[in-house]
Amino acid sequence: MKVIEFYEKSTEPLISFEIIPPKRGSSIKTVFDALDEVVAFKPPFIDITSHAAEAYYEELEDGSVKRHVKRKRPGTIGLSAAIKHRYNVEPVPHIICKGFTKEETEDALIELNYLGIQNVLAIRGDDPGAPKPYNKNRQTNEYAIDLVRQIKRMNRGVYLEQMMDATTTDFCVGVGGYPEKHFEAPNLNWDIQRLKEKVDAGADYIVTQMFFDNQKYFDFVDDCRDAGIKVPIIPGLKILTSYNQLTSLPRAFYLSLPETLAHEVSSNPDRAKEIGIEWSTMQCRELLDKDVQGLHFYIMANPSPVVNLLNNLPGVIKSTA
Repeated sequence: MKVIEFYEKSTEPLISFEIIPPKRGSSIKTVFDALDEVVAFKPPFIDITSHAAEAYYEELEDGSVKRHVKRKRPGTIGLSAAIKHRYNVEPVPHIICKGFTKEETEDALIELNYLGIQNVLAIRGDDPGAPKPYNKNRQTNEYAIDLVRQIKRMNRGVYLEQMMDATTTDFCVGVGGYPEKHFEAPNLNWDIQRLKEKVDAGADYIVTQMFFDNQKYFDFVDDCRDAGIKVPIIPGLKILTSYNQLTSLPRAFYLSLPETLAHEVSSNPDRAKEIGIEWSTMQCRELLDKDVQGLHFYIMANPSPVVNLLNNLPGVIKSTA
C-alpha cells in the first residue's frame, strides 16, 4: 500500500518512524530490537535512511550528534525487505542523489520494484566529500527534483536505455520540506518555490525536517498552501535528549531551538531527556489538536524517548496500519 493511500484512507492521525541502518559489519539485531518497540504503535510505514560513501550523523551515548564522512551504512534495500516481510509494515527507503549515479539509482529502484516495495523518499543527501562518481557516460542526479523525475519516468516505463515492453513501476514518492528553509536557500519563499517544483514534477507527499517550534511548521504549511502545494505535509519530530544537543542539533541539521526549551535544558542538564520528552509531548498534543494527518518521528537508533512520549498520549495515537 502506498503512503499517500494511508493518508487518504485514515480517519485518525498516523504515526510513522525513521530509522538508520546499522554500521558496516554490525548486527541487524540492534535495528530489530528498536523496531520491536515501535511496531507496537502500528506504524503504517517506516523510513530507512540511505548512505553511500558520504557524511552521516551518529547519535552518541551522551545524546550529542557527531558528523562522520566516508563511512558507509549499507543495507537499506535489505533492511526494507526485512521490515516488509518480518513486520508487515510498508518500508520507505530513501533514494539519494549524492554518491550514486543514475544507473545505480535505476538498479536500486528495479530491486525495490522486484521486492514489491512501492514507496520511496527522494532527497539530495549530504555532499559525500569525495570525487563525483560519474564521467560523460555515467551521470548523477544533481537535485532531488531530478530523482523525482527519474522515478516518475520509470513509473511510465521510461528507463535510461530504451527497451521494448519495459515494465512500468508504481512508486509513491515523498520529498523533504524545511520549515526553517534549507540551509543553502537564500530565503524561505525561494525554498518553497523549489519544493513546489518537486511536487509539480510528481512528488506525492512532503515530510518535514525536524523542528521544535510548532509555529514554524504551521507557518510553513500556510506558505506552502498559498504557493499552490496541495499534497500532505507531515511534521517530522525528534526528541531532544541531552544538554549537548543544544549545540549539536542546530549544527548538524541547521535548525533553531526555542529559547524556553534551551533555557530549561541549560538550567537542568541532568533532566535534559525528561524535559525533551515533555516538550515533544506538548508539541504532539498541539499538532494533533490542529488535526495534522500524521506525526513522523526521527528515532535514529534509540526508540526509548519516542516510546515514552507515545505512552504519554494514551487514547490519542491510533493507526490504521
